[in-house]
Amino acid sequence: MIIVGGEALVDLVPDRVGGYRPIPGGSPANTAVGLGRLGAQTALLARLADDRLGALLRAHLETSNVDLRHVVRSTAPTTLAVVDVDLDGVADYSFYIDGCADGGWRVADLPTDLPPDAALHVSGSFALAVEPMAAVFETLLSREHPHRVVTLDPNIRPVLIDDPSTARARLRRWLGMTDIVKVSAEDLRWIAPDRTLADVVSEWHEQGPALVVVTRGAAGVHASGPTGRIDLPGLPVDVTDTVGAGDAFMAGLLAALDRNDLLTRTNLSTVTHTELVDVLSYAQRVAAITCTRAGADSPWFDELLPDEARSTNA
Repeated sequence: MIIVGGEALVDLVPDRVGGYRPIPGGSPANTAVGLGRLGAQTALLARLADDRLGALLRAHLETSNVDLRHVVRSTAPTTLAVVDVDLDGVADYSFYIDGCADGGWRVADLPTDLPPDAALHVSGSFALAVEPMAAVFETLLSREHPHRVVTLDPNIRPVLIDDPSTARARLRRWLGMTDIVKVSAEDLRWIAPDRTLADVVSEWHEQGPALVVVTRGAAGVHASGPTGRIDLPGLPVDVTDTVGAGDAFMAGLLAALDRNDLLTRTNLSTVTHTELVDVLSYAQRVAAITCTRAGADSPWFDELLPDEARSTNA
């Protein structure tokens, strides 16, 4: 099982008539949905409101095979993100958190224990930047990293960060409690401006992660792990928008690692070059399909199968 922790919110996405339509979102929720659709056993650790938008989120998660046993019910309204998409399909976000479900995290909201064989994934959009959520998730990571594989996507949202030095220091601490980190090239430029990718990846390995993955959009994927470095070219795709693409990649990465029994520290340390290439290629395909759709609409398992296999399963 993979436990995904962090925010669950509603994206207000532009429609074709000048208004907005509500779409379930939030990086951790998107990743959990992607995992559930890809057939991985997954549960979400999040705060969900009891309002109508919270009901929309619950239905979306449940129909995507996400276990909600660790969800905390909140009487505050659903957290919102207003999404604007430019002519290239790139999304920009404005967030409404204060007084909402994700603004009320407490250590008491954390489950007393997690399944012993589960991996833990944390997405940093809110968790790295928004108090008191940041302190709560640091407590979670500190408690859980001795007992399970921990994966991290910093998913930096500069608009949420009041004090960059505090956020960078928190990220350094979290890397010391992380086995796998996935980061976008854009996030890396914010995290470590004026430093080369190679220098940052090398430093991160020294801090803790056995596997570092850098997504570079159309330029492809760079990864550094036990077998050395891997560079894969980007997949050509007709982009509708990039909303949720990074989360879809993360879901594909985790689902492929889980399916190949690589989400243990022992197996991760002995992963082969071929296994990593296959895992990264799968994650790229998941993200590519998501980019062809409006909003964070990640694919289902059979959409990744070859055409002949889909015909057999139909």
